Amino acid sequence: MSGTTGTAEESRELLPTATTARTRAAVGELLRPRRGLAFAGFGVMVVATVVGLLTQPLLGRIIDLVTEHRPAGDLTAPVVLLAVVAAAQGVTSAFGMSLVSRLGESVLADLRERFVERALSLPLDRLEKAGSGDLTARVTRDVSRVAEAVRTALPELARSALSIVLTLGALALLDWRFLLAALIAVPVQAHTARWYVTNATPLYAKERIATGAQQQQLLDTIGGAGTVRAHRLEAEHTGRVTERSRAAVALTMRGVRLVLSFYARLHVAEYLGLAAVLSVGFLLVRDGSASIGTATAAALYFHSLFGPVNTALVLLDDAQSASAGLARLIGVVDEPPEPSQETAEQEPGTDPTVSVSGVGHAYVPGRPVLHDVDLVLRPKERVALVGASGAGKTTLAKLIAGIHPPASGRIEVGGRVALITQEVHIFAGPLDADLRLARPDATDEELREALERVGALGWAEALPEGLGTVVGDGGHRLTPDRAQQLALARLVLADPPIAVLDEATAEAGSSGARALEQAAERALEGRTALVVAHRLSQAAAADRIVVMEDGRIAESGTHDELRAAGGAYAALWQAWSHNRNAGP
Repeated sequence: MSGTTGTAEESRELLPTATTARTRAAVGELLRPRRGLAFAGFGVMVVATVVGLLTQPLLGRIIDLVTEHRPAGDLTAPVVLLAVVAAAQGVTSAFGMSLVSRLGESVLADLRERFVERALSLPLDRLEKAGSGDLTARVTRDVSRVAEAVRTALPELARSALSIVLTLGALALLDWRFLLAALIAVPVQAHTARWYVTNATPLYAKERIATGAQQQQLLDTIGGAGTVRAHRLEAEHTGRVTERSRAAVALTMRGVRLVLSFYARLHVAEYLGLAAVLSVGFLLVRDGSASIGTATAAALYFHSLFGPVNTALVLLDDAQSASAGLARLIGVVDEPPEPSQETAEQEPGTDPTVSVSGVGHAYVPGRPVLHDVDLVLRPKERVALVGASGAGKTTLAKLIAGIHPPASGRIEVGGRVALITQEVHIFAGPLDADLRLARPDATDEELREALERVGALGWAEALPEGLGTVVGDGGHRLTPDRAQQLALARLVLADPPIAVLDEATAEAGSSGARALEQAAERALEGRTALVVAHRLSQAAAADRIVVMEDGRIAESGTHDELRAAGGAYAALWQAWSHNRNAGP
């Protein structure tokens, strides 16, 4: 155990991250079907921004009227226009922001669907190589970062960009010299933005990787807590968690220092630009080229740029963080499903036969788990797979179920294959909805028939709301044997011609073992079945028993034949019977 633990991190092959060019192309693909909504949203935002830019000239006009000692009545028109501008800008801004937000949410929903669809289709061995922490970090933190950016950064960035461009245009209309003065701040801002992007992009990418490694180590340590304690590896695993956590924290603190320096440089740009605009205004008013109101409007225009410029540049922080997460999501979306090339499914309607020819497999090169395995499951035959731990039973079962492609040899299956393991997930929601995952169009009567077949109808109807009772996380908790019965009921509803059970009754206690075995027998009726037997009583009831040793088939025959042969199965049966009889 300690050896494999020590090399686990080195053997990780993280899921890919898309390049910057590919990420941009993917965003374009997501936006293309929504071009009309994009044009409408940004068009309304342009109107809202233009209307808002009327505020500064109106304020300048009021100042000129006051400095000229005009009657108070002359102030009525500009004041009323200010109120109209405020109302119009508020309405158009709200409408434009809602359109942009709708655009972002629809793109995000599409991306989520593509990500989940591809993640579910990835080969299990690919996910195992990456580690569940990598995918968990992407589906939680990365999705959250992208979602936050879409809901806040995208609308604000659009509005800020429009405000900057149109405000600079308004400064030019007042006097081209005001525009030149305002542009003094641009080199500092541009240098700050370039400096930040150059440093932030790799930093956030490293932070994502470090966070994924940290989560993976936590999953490995907590998930294998029993084994860790048994091998006295607590200190070693605690050290690894500490090391991964320190690496993640160190990168986070580097990000904090980067952002603080970023803000400081932006303030320098603001002060330079404002000082330049005020100086130009003073000179123009002194020589009569501009009125005090015009100079005031120019200063107000530049001051109004503080918000959108700083927002746009500060949003680079969110944008860089989101783009790093987006690249990791796109990397998964672009990952090919890698279908098996050595497992063939026969044409529908053929006999549900399973043929395994010369199959070998290794999870790690040079460490084969299966060696040249030949096995045939005849139509509607129930074959039990037995052997010591590590004999290769589960690996063979997963290859037949199509979870892994064989490293060598060929597997042919005569129809769909369903796999049930001892790890059963109950989805949060009504129990009947959980069952309909196997057959969405199943009637209530068909659900009850499936439950009755596996002996679960009695307790299911006795739940507080019957089949409508919410189960899973946040709902009614089911015992392991009841959860397994639901999995068997799903098998009945899905009705595949071939079924593979990998120790599916192992979670049941001794009192419920026989009931769950009987439920499995009824669920497998009429199907070709391979059962990795946890208890030899289950193997004894099979049509044929296959004994595996060191990745090879050692024996094959009926229960009586193998007992009479006095080989490996007979020894297993004798040991199992002795332990059962000696038990309490």
